[in-house]
Amino acid sequence: MSEVTVTLPDGSTLSVPEGATIEDVAYEIGPGLGDDTVAGVVDGELVDKHAELDEDVEIEIVTEGSEEYIDVLRHSAAHVFAQALQRLYPGAKLTIGPWTDDGFYYDITGVELDEEDLEEIKQEAEEIIAADYDIERELVSREEALDRYEDNRFKREILETEAAGEDPVQFYQQDGFYDLCQGPHVESTGEIGAIELLEISGAYWRGEEDNEMLTRVYGTAFEDESDLEEYLENRRKAKERDHRKIGQELNLFSIDETTGPGLPLYHPNGKTVLNELSEYVAGLNRNAGYNEVETPHVFRTELWKKSGHYENYRDDMFLLDVNDEEYGLKPMNCPGHATIFDQQQWSYRDLPVRYFEDGKVYRKEQRGELSGLSRVWAFTIDDGHLFVRPDQIESEVTSIVDIILDTLDTFDLDYNVQFATRPEKSVGSDDIWERAESQLEAVLEDADMDYEIEEGDGAFYGPKIDFAFEDALGRDWDGPTVQLDFNMPERFDLSYVGEDNEDHRPVMIHRALYGSYERFFMVLTEHYNGKFPTWLAPEQLRILPISDDNIPYAEEIKRELGDYRVTIEERSWTVKRKIRQGHEDRVPYMLILGDDEEESGTVSVRDRKEREKNDVSIEAFRDHLADEVGEQRTEPDFLD
Repeated sequence: MSEVTVTLPDGSTLSVPEGATIEDVAYEIGPGLGDDTVAGVVDGELVDKHAELDEDVEIEIVTEGSEEYIDVLRHSAAHVFAQALQRLYPGAKLTIGPWTDDGFYYDITGVELDEEDLEEIKQEAEEIIAADYDIERELVSREEALDRYEDNRFKREILETEAAGEDPVQFYQQDGFYDLCQGPHVESTGEIGAIELLEISGAYWRGEEDNEMLTRVYGTAFEDESDLEEYLENRRKAKERDHRKIGQELNLFSIDETTGPGLPLYHPNGKTVLNELSEYVAGLNRNAGYNEVETPHVFRTELWKKSGHYENYRDDMFLLDVNDEEYGLKPMNCPGHATIFDQQQWSYRDLPVRYFEDGKVYRKEQRGELSGLSRVWAFTIDDGHLFVRPDQIESEVTSIVDIILDTLDTFDLDYNVQFATRPEKSVGSDDIWERAESQLEAVLEDADMDYEIEEGDGAFYGPKIDFAFEDALGRDWDGPTVQLDFNMPERFDLSYVGEDNEDHRPVMIHRALYGSYERFFMVLTEHYNGKFPTWLAPEQLRILPISDDNIPYAEEIKRELGDYRVTIEERSWTVKRKIRQGHEDRVPYMLILGDDEEESGTVSVRDRKEREKNDVSIEAFRDHLADEVGEQRTEPDFLD
């Protein structure tokens, strides 16, 4: 019998017969581990413990103490939900119910549900958990499986694809409830310590807009109740900080169905924040030797075919027929920048060439995946592309990483870093990949940065360093990136004349300091809870005259502070109500003035932390503002 070699997390190897399961491997290591095995991770993918091995792989045994155990538990919780649903609504039809990063969902049809129904279903699920039913694997012929789902065309469609696996297909059952499933699952329903059903939404079958709309129920599960309570509290805080809610409260942006889904409209307040972000990053770029360029929103698709994006991105592009020629809204900026570089001759002395652009791009995401500013159809990337000699890679990447770290520090954002290496399918020689990876890793080591190595997770065109923002609630969001590219220069036949008077191929570096403005705006809105630093705030100061008689003095103060974004609250409200509204609007500073302040030529300063100081001269406050805004401090600190 043929054998396969499995590599364990400690680097040791083990030979097992071809067709051996994850559980077999665990027993080969030791009987105790075999007894405790819940699932396995094969080449980075979580699989059932019964999964058979037919080639050499890297493997990790999942037990109750493993990080992946929670995913297995949540997958079983999805089945518990499905069983509870069908107990209460026998006509409900099940489609798919996978685990997610923080829970699970199940797509269903044949029943109308609203949020009020979730509590009853949850109670039924808790009874199933309390009964501690064994969760058992069952192998069934494909023909019998089709008979089981005679009235469920969704499950039958799965059975007719490779997703169901080979014949016989795999089911899991508990207390007479069965579901077509590849696993993995825990041993019994009682292992689920706590379950919660969170919300209902719509989802297209298989994510295709032309397919039937299904009902998606989201839930989560944990090993114990305390973990669930902590999660729900963090979720409550996240809802309070939701950028869509804050965006409406502060009149920052809107997304209107009439104008189109995933197409944000920035109101004056939101555009003010975006302008400040753009000016900030433009200053960083110019100081680092970048030249600003601009490319149009639409190109002939010949460009995307040349770059290779047409083949990979065609389904996600907005395509247009113009005079019998095909054009496409650009899904990215890099081919345009490569074309600009290609318009002239370059010497090795000219490199590196650095371009930057706040470039609007368009990607046709599925409607069900659109969410506020986090996932949209139209977004702007603070794009930068560099064309460098191979010997310049390390110094240029070091400079980029330094700028990224300065940016993260300016906005007081925590982060984590991943270094992604060569994938199985890639372009470029072994020598240039090895050199590029060693140079990127040297940059991270020299910066004494903590980072995770993501083996094989690089782009097909080069290795990369990715930064993920960590917001005030500990959530991670994709952010800055540095990517090396050996593919685009080859496709565009880019070259420079070397010291030897021969043509040489430059290396292209893609980098973004924010990622996209939309997602970065979202992160900042939620991270600051709408309380933007004074330099970013749409409204930096609000003057509160105590009476209408003080309005002329307020207008005088506004003129003296004309370099800043100042408004006057002229509504005939009490001072207390004006102050309360200023706090609700998250204005960094309020200047309160009445007859006493007008007589002395001063103001009373109140910040959004509800601290107040009287008899402040305009000169002193203006000088402080110049320092606070100029240094881009994250908190109002005049009253510190």
